[in-house]
Amino acid sequence: MKTVLSTSKLSKRYGKIHAVNNLSIDVNKGEVFGILGPNGSGKTTTLNMVLDLVKPDSGTFQWFEKAPSKESRKRIGSVIESPNFYPYLNAVANLKIVADIKATGYGEIEDVLKTAGLFERRYSAFRTFSFGMKQRLAIASALLGNPDLLILDEPTNGLDPQGIAHIRDIITGVASQGITIILASHLLDEVQKVCSHVAVLKKGNILFSGKVSEVLSVSDCMEMCAANPELLINVIREHPDFKTYNETDGKVLVYFKGEPDPSDINKFLFGKGVILSHLSERKRTLEQHFLELLQENQ
Repeated sequence: MKTVLSTSKLSKRYGKIHAVNNLSIDVNKGEVFGILGPNGSGKTTTLNMVLDLVKPDSGTFQWFEKAPSKESRKRIGSVIESPNFYPYLNAVANLKIVADIKATGYGEIEDVLKTAGLFERRYSAFRTFSFGMKQRLAIASALLGNPDLLILDEPTNGLDPQGIAHIRDIITGVASQGITIILASHLLDEVQKVCSHVAVLKKGNILFSGKVSEVLSVSDCMEMCAANPELLINVIREHPDFKTYNETDGKVLVYFKGEPDPSDINKFLFGKGVILSHLSERKRTLEQHFLELLQENQ
């Protein structure tokens, strides 16, 4: 699989603050790669470094398996800052200016406006757009020139649920065309819905990098019901891998160390006189994994 972006021990300090610390990640062709972390975790600094907007203190990075160059930069579309277009010009006129800057023709303008869901408003002045529409026009401008990679920094920040859904649909649609996407966000739900891979950052340090599906496939929670919930709780606390539990809607949710086997759990309880009327696995969410990582690395 071809590597689109590779960073090696990338670091950046701002005074006493270590914004990014020895960051090494690989993003492969076709991935929707989420850089996830709370505010101040180093997401934007990382993107600014690989886009040559900020110079790293140490470390290196490659685009498309080569050293950064003007040619590799032309293959990248990005939305890093708030959308900034001429307010009295319409969407088409603004995109023509972007196309001139990128030295690409106007033939793609109609297509990128359709991708961004703005074709019906193509002759409306930018100043009449909602914040979500402005964000979508910025993505449309980044798609001019048929980039191989699209970089988005907090694309749903400040949007209402409808605006978030629009951006999510655009990301999914662009990814379906084979374009690699790097997405920085602090919104776990959005990353879980659109990303294939994720790197979790905290204070510039990487805590986890891998497939989102691998995180979501882990089940450390069992949902149980029994005629005597109190006895069930007392007995399951004796299990060697028991971590904690809570009760909700008449069910007992039990969390274990590692990934328990349902048949082993059932056998353990039956051997101690507890007969379950319900037993099922609950898959871990990205949010649970994220919070666990932050707690472990306090």
